[in-house]
Amino acid sequence: MEIVKVTKDTYDDIVMNSGKTVVVDFYADWCGPCKLQAPIVDELAAEMPDVQFCKINIDEEMLLAVKNQVASIPTIMVVKNGEITYRQPGLLQKGELAALING
Repeated sequence: MEIVKVTKDTYDDIVMNSGKTVVVDFYADWCGPCKLQAPIVDELAAEMPDVQFCKINIDEEMLLAVKNQVASIPTIMVVKNGEITYRQPGLLQKGELAALING
């Protein structure tokens, strides 16, 4: 499934009001660990068509980063039925992220 770039204007519709499980990758283009996280997110997006994967560039959407208490990047957030079930900074391996999504 396509990874959607989320902005403050699309956040509620795509992330909080989605009928799907949503995985949000908070990142910045200059962030080394974010560059390592990106291909893992890409792989899972291709393997999990029922999950909506999104990216939020914190340099472009600082208000969303603040709203979601993102203090370090990469931060992965999982939202199910409008509730944040996971939000944690740090690089996640593929198996770890898949378990969080399915759990």
